[in-house]
Amino acid sequence: MEKLVLQSFKRIELIDITSKVMEKINGKIKDGLVIIYNPHTTAGLLINEHADTDVAYDIENFLSKIVPHNYNFAHSEGNSDAHIKSVLTGNSISLIVENGKIQLGRWQGIFFAEYDGPRTREIWMKIIEYK
Repeated sequence: MEKLVLQSFKRIELIDITSKVMEKINGKIKDGLVIIYNPHTTAGLLINEHADTDVAYDIENFLSKIVPHNYNFAHSEGNSDAHIKSVLTGNSISLIVENGKIQLGRWQGIFFAEYDGPRTREIWMKIIEYK
């Protein structure tokens, strides 16, 4: 298993991890799958446009509007909004690797979604090669 260590700097932040994921698979696999897993309950993983940073900003803003931090949640730690946002974006991604490269659409990137930062986080990756 490969691990990525990430540092978030804001409470809500989409961090483009595409190049870090590519570095981890570089030279290790020709064809197969990479499973990317987030072991945190207040963060998520997603694929979306990474060519225009306004898209990440819009996602952060919209999720904050539909699940506000200051809502009257019962959970006493004050981060229920982060748990709910994590449910909305999910905690794992499976990607095809072909000829040593992750197969993403033209504008797509892989994002770690921090909802309860700033924090140091880990992402776990399993690389599966087809022979």
